[in-house]
Amino acid sequence: MFVVMKRNACCGAFFLLAMLASAQVMAARPMITDDARVVDAKACQVESWARRNQNGSNEFWAQPACNFTGNLEVTVGGAWTRDDGVTQNSARVIQGKTLFKPLETNGWGWGLALGTMRDPHGGNGRNWYGYVPASFSFFEDRFVLHTNVGWQRDQGTKRSHATWGLGSETRLTERSWLVAETFGAADGKPHYQMGVRYWVVPDRVQVDTTYGNRLGGGERWISVGLRLLSPAFLP
Repeated sequence: MFVVMKRNACCGAFFLLAMLASAQVMAARPMITDDARVVDAKACQVESWARRNQNGSNEFWAQPACNFTGNLEVTVGGAWTRDDGVTQNSARVIQGKTLFKPLETNGWGWGLALGTMRDPHGGNGRNWYGYVPASFSFFEDRFVLHTNVGWQRDQGTKRSHATWGLGSETRLTERSWLVAETFGAADGKPHYQMGVRYWVVPDRVQVDTTYGNRLGGGERWISVGLRLLSPAFLP
């Protein structure tokens, strides 16, 4: 659907960013705005990336996900942050996503994702979120538009927020795509991100790189990611 000055501030900012439209968690790398797709039935994937923030801190994410039933993608992952020479686990994520209408070429699809995220050093318990991803395919999948509308509950402040995301994928070549998006919550300036993803091995190994910031500046980041997808192998 579902991201800072010293260590605590750094962790809080990317924790919020991940919650805004999730995804880490949960969209296909490198997008935060999620798509109306799930991993192939009985298959798994691992999405991992490193992110360098404007303040000099670094984030390292890993998000394994599997589709055990054919229409339920389960993600369990987390993040580590390195700041001022200290590295610590800074986010733990569990999410489930299902589709009510799978995305088709020149058609559309939608689904539902629900999840929870916790900063093990934050002391505020788990935050909860949900969102509806909807995707629209145009020109034989050469351009795909994604929208997210969601909600998150911040256990620290005991407040709930509406979240949203709008993203696109534009095919450049058979193996490369331009991705661009904007996303945010109802009570803050939105973020934006753009970059390129490339299939090293079609449908199996993908790499990407992006640049992002908050509108108005002040939260610049760059990221580099690796996505690995398996064939079906689960019983």
